[in-house]
Amino acid sequence: MIRVLIADDQPLVRAGLNGLLGAENDLTVVGAAVDGHEALSLARQLRPDIACLDIRMPGLDGIEATRALTAEDPSIPVLILTTFDLDDYVFGALEAGAAGFLLKDADPEVIITAVRQVAAGQGTLDQALTRRILAEFVQRRSLQPVTVQGAEGLLTARELDILQLLAQGMSNEEIARALIVEISTVKSHVARMLPKLGVRSRLQAVVWAYQNRIVAVPEAP
Repeated sequence: MIRVLIADDQPLVRAGLNGLLGAENDLTVVGAAVDGHEALSLARQLRPDIACLDIRMPGLDGIEATRALTAEDPSIPVLILTTFDLDDYVFGALEAGAAGFLLKDADPEVIITAVRQVAAGQGTLDQALTRRILAEFVQRRSLQPVTVQGAEGLLTARELDILQLLAQGMSNEEIARALIVEISTVKSHVARMLPKLGVRSRLQAVVWAYQNRIVAVPEAP
């Protein structure tokens, strides 16, 4: 059973998420917070498997709550819920350690799948949104594309291949097709790669690649 903590200052959103996720056999909402302060308090008490945080909340917003939660308990991944796909707040949450992003108006099945994926450590979601966010993220920091030489002593050649495909927003299935390997092989490589980079999710691995100039800056759509 995946234990979910949700945080949103809007009662209707909290009720909607509670009802949506609670109806699934493998998901249960263990806590619902109205702001970041309460989310942190409940996370300490309940130790959920995933925290779904609204990015804009009074008092302590989703960015600071994400930063505090990931610093205090890295085992709890954070899925950020946002209304706008290029909200400036999103970039702060990205740097704070969010494991994934999702638009609030996403289809119910997309939300359910996202919660399962982030809880399982798969991280990168809503691929079009993620690519746009990352493209803008690196452009704002004026990062320049360089070679992968800096990572050759840290990752294997196959792990570098997978990291570059992750940076393109590919899923495990798409990577497996591109490299002509089994999906289980891709999952194994990703699982070994994350601790080498000191990150906890696919999204954070992609951010690491951009920040360390391992992959080329993507062009904004």
